[in-house]
Amino acid sequence: MAPRIAVLASGGGTNLQAIVDYFSELSSPSGTIQLVASNKSSAGALTRARNAGIAAESFDATDDGTALSTLLARWSIDLVVLAGYLKRIPSLVIDKYRGRIINIHPGLLPDFGGAGMYGQRVHAAVLASGATTTGLTVHFVDNEYDHGPVIAQWRLRVKIDDTTESLADRVLSAEHIVYPRVVEMVASLTGAGLAADF
Repeated sequence: MAPRIAVLASGGGTNLQAIVDYFSELSSPSGTIQLVASNKSSAGALTRARNAGIAAESFDATDDGTALSTLLARWSIDLVVLAGYLKRIPSLVIDKYRGRIINIHPGLLPDFGGAGMYGQRVHAAVLASGATTTGLTVHFVDNEYDHGPVIAQWRLRVKIDDTTESLADRVLSAEHIVYPRVVEMVASLTGAGLAADF
């Protein structure tokens, strides 16, 4: 049976849209997106989900994880995909879904990761460091920010005239190509009962 996927997002949901579009093009996707959930009731990702006919709900992310855990259980979720979700996943949820929560980070971990390192902050740090390459990392989620085992990385050259905005645009474009394919791959492994063991 294809795993049931929940996508968590805090913002506009462009990575969510890329995943939805990619899965809709597959004749037999390895999973089904059952739910999009956000810690913000006004998140654009929820609107994108509703427009795609996917259930969309907001939840209280200030507790110990009970609200999120209850929501995921109610929808019988097998795989959790973070797509621009900016809150820490509580240990309660990580323990229940260990090896079945994935995240995308707009940098090459372990560099430029950790608490507070998201969005433009990552790209500004890359430019300030003088790094000649950047990229994206898809990883399993554990109890530390941007720390779990790496699933995939994609490298991009930093151009001499890059700004944080131009770098952000190129990395995001790459995310829209890479992340849906990694989600599909992890869904196929989850469906086969091969969740990561870490």
